[in-house]
Amino acid sequence: MNEYSGAEIIIKLLERQGVDIIAGIPGGANLPIYDALYESRQIRHVLARHEQGAGFIAQGMARVSGKPEVCFATSGPGVTNLLTAIADARMDSVPLVCITGQVPLGLIGTDAFQEVDTYGLSVPITKHNYLVRDVHELLDVIPEAFRVAASGRPGPVVIDVPKDIQNAMTEVAAWPESGAPEKAASELPDREFTRSVEMIRNARRPVFYVGGGLIGSGGEGALLEISERCDIPVTTTLMGLGALPWDHSNNLGMLGMHGAAYTNCALAACDLLIAVGVRFDDRATGKVAEFCPDASVIHVDIDASEIGKIRKPTVSLVADAATALSVWSEVLEPAERPEWRAAIERLKADHPSRLEGIKDPHRSYGMIRYCGETAGPDAIITTDVGQHQMRVAQAYPFRNPRQWLTSGGLGTMGFGLPAAIGAALRAPEKTVICFSGDGSFLMNVQELATMEEHGLNIKLVLFDNRGYGLVNQQQHLFYKKRHLAVNFRRQIDFVSLAESFGIPGFSMVEPYADQKLETALREPGPVLIHASANLGENVFPMVPPGAANSEMILSEA
Repeated sequence: MNEYSGAEIIIKLLERQGVDIIAGIPGGANLPIYDALYESRQIRHVLARHEQGAGFIAQGMARVSGKPEVCFATSGPGVTNLLTAIADARMDSVPLVCITGQVPLGLIGTDAFQEVDTYGLSVPITKHNYLVRDVHELLDVIPEAFRVAASGRPGPVVIDVPKDIQNAMTEVAAWPESGAPEKAASELPDREFTRSVEMIRNARRPVFYVGGGLIGSGGEGALLEISERCDIPVTTTLMGLGALPWDHSNNLGMLGMHGAAYTNCALAACDLLIAVGVRFDDRATGKVAEFCPDASVIHVDIDASEIGKIRKPTVSLVADAATALSVWSEVLEPAERPEWRAAIERLKADHPSRLEGIKDPHRSYGMIRYCGETAGPDAIITTDVGQHQMRVAQAYPFRNPRQWLTSGGLGTMGFGLPAAIGAALRAPEKTVICFSGDGSFLMNVQELATMEEHGLNIKLVLFDNRGYGLVNQQQHLFYKKRHLAVNFRRQIDFVSLAESFGIPGFSMVEPYADQKLETALREPGPVLIHASANLGENVFPMVPPGAANSEMILSEA
C-alpha cells in the first residue's frame, strides 16, 4: 500500500481520467498541485496569462472534444478571474472540471490572504461544486466531478481544495474507477412520443428549431436523415450552426435577432415547431408571445427544467436529442410538402439576404466568406462577441458540428482568442480561425503570448473599427444617436503589437488585400490579419431588444 499526498492523488486521478492537457496559472494556494504535476509524464501544462484565459482555453478544448477538460487556478483573485469562464460554460453547457486552490481549512472564514468563498461564489454558475475537507474525499470527488460534468446536460464543476488537504498524506489501497458519463435513457414516454409522431405526420408547415443541445448530443446525422426524408426545413440558433451544411436545401439558417428575414418569416408561418436541444433564448425568439404564434410545439430537451420555462409546449420529451431523433426516424414515413417548400422559396425571393460586399474580400462579409472558402470545410472557427460575431454567423460556410465555437448565452468579450488556443491544442491538425473585433481582442490580448509559445496554427482575423460596434449600433438605433463610451481615441498598431509577441502580422488596408489574405491564411503557425472596419457600418437584419421577430429592422432608415 503506497502513501500519497492529496496533490499527488489529484494528478494520479486526472491521469486515470485520460487528461493530457491542463490550462492554468500557479499561485500560493495551489503550488502543491503544481509540484505533483511536475512528476507527470502524461499531462502537458499550458501556462495561460490570465485565469479567464485558462478557463476559455479549457472551454475551447471541451467544445471541440465534447469531453470534460481541466483548468487550474489559485485562490482569491485566481478564482475570481476564472468565474467568467465558468459562468460562460454553464450558459452554453460546456463540460469543465475546474480545480482551485484554497487557503488551509483552519483559515477559511478569517479573511486570510487571497481567501474568497469559492464554494459560495460558484454555486449559481456551476452544475455542481465541492469544497474538499478531507484528503480521502478526493478519491470520490475527482471521478464524480467528471461524471457530473459530462452526464445529461453538460456543464462546469468546481473542486476547491484547501492547501493543507493538498499536503495531507494518506494511504491508497486501490484507485477508484474513472468517472464516466451516465448513459442517456433510450426509451421515450409512450403517450407523449405517439402524440409527437402524429403531430409531425399531420403538420403542413413544420420546422425543426435546433441548437447547442443537438450539437452536444451528436444528433446531426439523425437530424439530416429525418429532415430529408420527411421534407422538414431546419433553422438553428447561434449555438446550433453547423448542425446542417450551410448550403443544404433544407437549411433555413439562423433565426432571431440577426437571423435572415425570410427565416423569421418562415417561422411566423409554421404550424409545427419541433424544438430540439434549445432553450427558447430571447435572442432567438424575440418577444416570446409573438414567436411562432400559430404553431403547436414539440420540445425535446435533456434538461427537464428547460421544458416550459419560457414557451409552454404542446408535447414535451425529456430526452437526449440524438435519441429522440433516431427513434422518430424509425417510425416516420417519407413525406413531401411541396406547398410549404414553395412558400419558403417565395419568402426567400421576397426577403433575400443582403450581405453587403459578400464577394469582396476587402469588405467584412467578403473577408469572412473568403476565409471559409480558402480554409476549407474542416477549419474550426471561434469568435469574440459583437458585430463581427453576427457577421460570421450570417456569412461563414459552416458544414460540420463542433466547427463553430462562440460565446452564446453569456456573450463574453475576450472569449475568441483563448478558445482558439484550446481548439488548436485539441485539434492540432486543423486550421483554427479566430474572428475578433478590436474591443473584444483587447479583453484577453495577453493570450497572444500563449498562442505564440505553443506555435499554434491559429489565424486571428481582427476587424478594427476603433470602438464597440454593437453597442454603438444600439445607441444609434435606440438611444437617439447619443453615442457615449464606444469610441477608442487612440489608434493601435495591431500588426506591430502582434510582431512584438513574435507573431507575423498582415495588414489588409493596403492594395492587394485578397492576395495578402490568401498568403496569411496559408502561413504556417500563428498569424494576425488586421482589417480596418467602419464603426458606423451596422449589421442587419436586427430585431430590437424586446420586440417580436416580425419587427426586425432590415436596413438603415
